[in-house]
Amino acid sequence: MRNTGEKIFKNLTILSSLVITIITIAIFIYLIIGALPSIKKFGLKFLWNTIWDPVTEQFSALPAIYGTIITSLLALIIGLPISLGIAIFLTEICPFRIRSTLSFIIELLGAIPSVIYGMWGLFTLSPIMQFKVGPFLNKYLGFIPLFSGYSIGVGYLTAGIVLSIMIIPIISSISREILSLVPKEQKEGALALGMTKWEMIRKVEIGNAKSGIIASAILGLSRALGETMAVTMVIGNSYQLSISLFSPGATIASTIANEFAEAFGKLHLSSLIELALILFLITFFTIAISRYVIIKRFEGL
Repeated sequence: MRNTGEKIFKNLTILSSLVITIITIAIFIYLIIGALPSIKKFGLKFLWNTIWDPVTEQFSALPAIYGTIITSLLALIIGLPISLGIAIFLTEICPFRIRSTLSFIIELLGAIPSVIYGMWGLFTLSPIMQFKVGPFLNKYLGFIPLFSGYSIGVGYLTAGIVLSIMIIPIISSISREILSLVPKEQKEGALALGMTKWEMIRKVEIGNAKSGIIASAILGLSRALGETMAVTMVIGNSYQLSISLFSPGATIASTIANEFAEAFGKLHLSSLIELALILFLITFFTIAISRYVIIKRFEGL
């Protein structure tokens, strides 16, 4: 009877793994089949052309790929240091009596629907970006192409800031768990050897938890790459390329969300599916590279 139960449990775990693998492969095959008309029509030009015109049935992906990468990197650049600071504060500095309350508030941020972030970004953050932050950055950093031009509120920078707030709960929660797993004896030993608390955190805690922190950052980046609703509301939805972070733009997810319901014609629909296929591959390779980095780090230990 005991062996029967173990066999059932083992088979259920194998079945669960197979189901998620089959679903992933099925999604990939669906995207390949759906994108075939667009792939045959445009070939590799789809990746580097900048035209998206449903009337003349000319489609390409470069502005959407550019917008996806720029906003996601901005989110990571802004969100990762803040998340790491939160994780260190909750692990080492925060008084025990308020630690659980702060942790709950951060986890609550992760449960807020993305449409609420989008509304906040559009009605609260966008005017601040247009009338305060944008003019300030342009005045003092306008000689840098990234901060040139006039801010209209929505654009790459606004979308990047909203995304950074959305990925902070993911990165900070995982990083906090990883930091808390560093053996207490190592931390006490470092302090006993004369390290300051900052040196102990930097050399012992972060040093031991580096792989986990990298993994949490990649998970946050994956969330930013695929975020749709909030980005659609604050990026401006202009299918163009611009180096200025104040410019309106588009991401792969926002383009699909804006046009999928109104897509007419087989080629238009197929081009949107090819965009989805590109996003799938970007996310896949992002996670694959992160796993490779983590594995190589463990091999080097």
